[in-house]
Parts: sequence; structure tokens; C-alpha cells
Amino acid sequence: MRIIDLSTPVDASGWEPDPVEHRILSPAEGAKHMSEEMRTHFGVEFDPADLPDQELLSIDTLTLTSHTGTHVDAPSHYGSVARYGDGRPRHIDELPLEWFYAPGMVLDLVDAGPGAVDASFLRTRLDRVGRDPDPGDIVLLRTGADRLAGTPAYFTDFTGLDASATHLLLDMGVRVIGTDAFSLDAPFRHMINQFHGTGDRSVLWPAHFVGRDREYCQIERLFGLDALPGPTGFTVACFPVKIKGAGAGWTRAVGIVP
Repeated sequence: MRIIDLSTPVDASGWEPDPVEHRILSPAEGAKHMSEEMRTHFGVEFDPADLPDQELLSIDTLTLTSHTGTHVDAPSHYGSVARYGDGRPRHIDELPLEWFYAPGMVLDLVDAGPGAVDASFLRTRLDRVGRDPDPGDIVLLRTGADRLAGTPAYFTDFTGLDASATHLLLDMGVRVIGTDAFSLDAPFRHMINQFHGTGDRSVLWPAHFVGRDREYCQIERLFGLDALPGPTGFTVACFPVKIKGAGAGWTRAVGIVP
């Protein structure tokens, strides 16, 4: 089999609205740090000078949001109250792992342009594939926005889904929808301008807010969907990091091709 990386790196050198801080202790600095930690927390005395080259282990410390890099949004990200089940949306550590290992389908939205596509547009892309996704399949949206990753334009120029398009996929039994864009919704400017022009609140984050009515997850900030062998014929693995009580978790998403 082939394993195709579908993930955007966490990169402190790239442009982010919430900048990533990545601090690195070298192996020599790590030796001093570990010596101090062992003394402080465990009462163990240890001299780094006794180590080969006076080095132990490097240590990376990062400060970032759970929505930096490729990540999975949990139902609790969409709001504090769900209009399904017992009314409590689940966090990322509470979701079934089976959701995140399933046959995949790619829908091509590259020519759609910035904004949001609706159910009728998405229907044309499903017709191109020649079949609908099966229940439990993971649907990935290739918008081409990943080519802008690391730049300000990545956060302003991409294609998202409106409520009708999101409902269409959920009606088919899809529980995880992924995109190579910053968000599953339209860009901020597009939504806000549309709201100011119409006064219609339903244009604000509709794809996310569908998650208040129906339980599902999003994979955002995927990369390289064009490396997959076709619209189908592969499996997606996108297990989220188990962060207790979190609304999202990072993932190393991959496509697995027999």
C-alpha cells in the first residue's frame, strides 16, 4: 500500500492570525533542564557533565491553538448546546475512533471561487464521481486553497459550504467532512459582507452551526488532496489527538491506497 500525507505542518515560520511559538532546547540545554527537573521534582542529583558530549535530549515547547495545522473539529466547537441527544455536544476525546478511519471520497471544488457552494453545486460534483458516499465515508473537499498555506491569503481566499451543502452530505450518512481550506465555511469577509447586505444571520458560519443540530466533525487545513489516486479508492485515517475536554484536536491525516 501507499500512505499519502494529507496534512499541513505546524510551522512557526508561516503566517498565522494566532502566531505559533516554537521554543527549542538543544540536547545540551535539555541536559541542564532535565538535571534541574530531577532535582526539583524527584530529589535526584545528576550532573550533565557525566553525559557523552554533555548532551541529553532536545525538548520542543509549542504555543498554538488546537485549530493550527491540520485538525479535527469536535461537536463542542460549534456551540455549548446541541439540539440533539441530551443537549451536550461531545468533545474531541469522546468521539468514536471508528469515525476517523473510513473510505474516502474527494470532491473537486477548485473552480468554484471564494465563497460558499450550495447543495445543487455539490450535487453536480457527486454526479461527476458517479456515486454518492456511503454512510460513514469521509468526504474531502479539494478547493486548491492549500497552495496558499503559510500566507495571509490562505485565510481569505477559499471555497466553503453553505448549510444546504452540509446537510446534503450529512443526509447521506457522512459524519466527517474535510477541506484543504482554512475553514469549512466561506471566508470571513464574504460572510460578513453578505450579512451586512442582507441582514440574514443564516449566512454566518452556516456549515459550523449545522453542527448544533446534527452531530458531525470537520477536518480543516488538509493538504495535497491532488496526490490521491482519484475521487475514490482510498481510505482516510485522521485520528485526532486526545485532548481532554477540547473542541478540536490536531491530526496527521493520511490517505491509504491499496
